[in-house]
Amino acid sequence: MPVLRADGAVGTIAGCVPVAAARVGAEMRRLLPAPPADPVPDLVELFGNDARPARAGRPWVVANMIASLDGEIAVEGRSGPLGGPADKAAFMALRSVSDVIVVGAGTAAAERYGPVRLADEVQDRRRRRGQQPLPRLAIVSASARIDRSLPLFDGPTPIVLTTADAPPDRVEALAAVADVHQHGTGTVDLAAAFAQLYTDGARVVLTEGGPTLLGHIAGADLLDELALTIAPLLAGGSGPSIVAGLAPGVRPFTLERLLEADQFLFARYVRA
Repeated sequence: MPVLRADGAVGTIAGCVPVAAARVGAEMRRLLPAPPADPVPDLVELFGNDARPARAGRPWVVANMIASLDGEIAVEGRSGPLGGPADKAAFMALRSVSDVIVVGAGTAAAERYGPVRLADEVQDRRRRRGQQPLPRLAIVSASARIDRSLPLFDGPTPIVLTTADAPPDRVEALAAVADVHQHGTGTVDLAAAFAQLYTDGARVVLTEGGPTLLGHIAGADLLDELALTIAPLLAGGSGPSIVAGLAPGVRPFTLERLLEADQFLFARYVRA
């Protein structure tokens, strides 16, 4: 059976430090759609060739989340223990297609986010596609309460998405280390924030959570694609689902692809 090999760097969320330049780790089987007769491309190529049509005045928005068999999204407050080499490869391959990576301030702190890093070969592919070598990192915080000691501030200048009524002293402090965008009052107006990212050149935005941010994105009808990894374990606990605070209502998605590696399932769902 043809297999997929991950082509790109693998690293932890905290530092996103590559541990291999290319062709890392786990082999993946395509379960859906049926495996083609020709050799299957690597993950970076596969994800990069997925259709993500232009939206009117905003980027295509992808969410990448992981959950255990019993629906838990973290172990002792962190998602990292749920994953493995194959999940890290998929994580990095998804990062490779994005122009901006958006994450909630709580997740950035819990996972100790660092600067985005991709293998040199992957950066070259991005240049050939007309993208910047690395995606930018954007942190969402309505209150502009972000720990400036986080390692994410040690690399390229990140973006902060906050509100017009965020405390001015916090906004001023963050403006010294980040590009601060203010949209909405009380809560960040994500539609306006994403529209500005689009104006600034972003065509694909990837969000890595947490669940509250994903709830706001889905609630604003901005979620176009969900990359969901199912980890082959029971985690226990009573934490939130991958989406928190979403008002009741049916929002249909279509299963476009299903991969498997090391007993993990990797599903690509697209808004129907």
